[in-house]
Amino acid sequence: MATDARLALITRPGCHLCDDAKAALDRVVAVTGDKWVEWDVTGDEGLEREYGDRLPVVMLDGKEHGYWRVEEDRLLRDLTTPQL
Repeated sequence: MATDARLALITRPGCHLCDDAKAALDRVVAVTGDKWVEWDVTGDEGLEREYGDRLPVVMLDGKEHGYWRVEEDRLLRDLTTPQL
């Protein structure tokens, strides 16, 4: 799933933790100016198999950053710290 957004949130409909994570990502990107995209596991066997028990999952630059809860302070730090 190619995108120019650095952040992706893997979700499923009806997931209350996913709703909380969306709000958290909105707060984070309001500070950083980044974008995020949502990947729904519904109908995607690969995503469902990989992440189905741990939703929501935050991806940063194509790597898993965390799951169940968004660690906003950590995510802000990781988005704003220059990569070496």
